[in-house]
Amino acid sequence: MVATSYNRGHKVYYNEELGEWLYCDDNSSTSVERPCARCGRMATNEGYDSCVGHIEGATSVCCGHGIKKPIMKWEEV
Repeated sequence: MVATSYNRGHKVYYNEELGEWLYCDDNSSTSVERPCARCGRMATNEGYDSCVGHIEGATSVCCGHGIKKPIMKWEEV
């Protein structure tokens, strides 16, 4: 069984022999960032989804990258 997931909307799988995650479409390493599959933009320098940016008070935000619904989690106050 191969573990699969998504990285910014791109399907990836874990290669046990190499010990790293690879993109399914061309077997390249996920250490090379790709733009979001939905908006085509790279993550910000801080790692935020460019189409969302920084949201004050949010602990987790994801645009969904065209794969899932967007999510936003807030700090409990």
